[in-house]
Amino acid sequence: MKIALGSDHAGFELKDALLAVLAQRGIEVLDLGAHDATTSVDYPDFGEAVGRAVVEGRADLGIAVCGTGIGISIAANKVPGVRAALVHDVTSARLAREHNHANVLCLGARMIGIAVATDAVGAWLDTPPGEGRHVGRIAKLAALDAVNP
Repeated sequence: MKIALGSDHAGFELKDALLAVLAQRGIEVLDLGAHDATTSVDYPDFGEAVGRAVVEGRADLGIAVCGTGIGISIAANKVPGVRAALVHDVTSARLAREHNHANVLCLGARMIGIAVATDAVGAWLDTPPGEGRHVGRIAKLAALDAVNP
């Protein structure tokens, strides 16, 4: 498995911590930046980069981090084919994957700590996309991409 990982400057420290967590799990990471916490950068650039890496097949899944997680999730969701979910805990991460087939996980570095983020990432990675009623709903989401490219 390969994960695209990106953040703005506000999310850099959490992104850096998640790099280590993913490495411990044996997951290859495509680090899309930012590369420090002091240079101000724009979250839309990194949300888009993570989303594009996933839909273009350069990564299987993506994780995007900014201060609140809100802006970077909006940016990632502008990329057709991305289902980015902003999560705040293990339950929302698990349900984002199971119910919504989220292919990009978004986190707010100023909203949750490293321990909660680590647990949420683990739950998201360990949860398979749900079947049954969820499949039809995911198809409806995909149809929205075709209507609004």
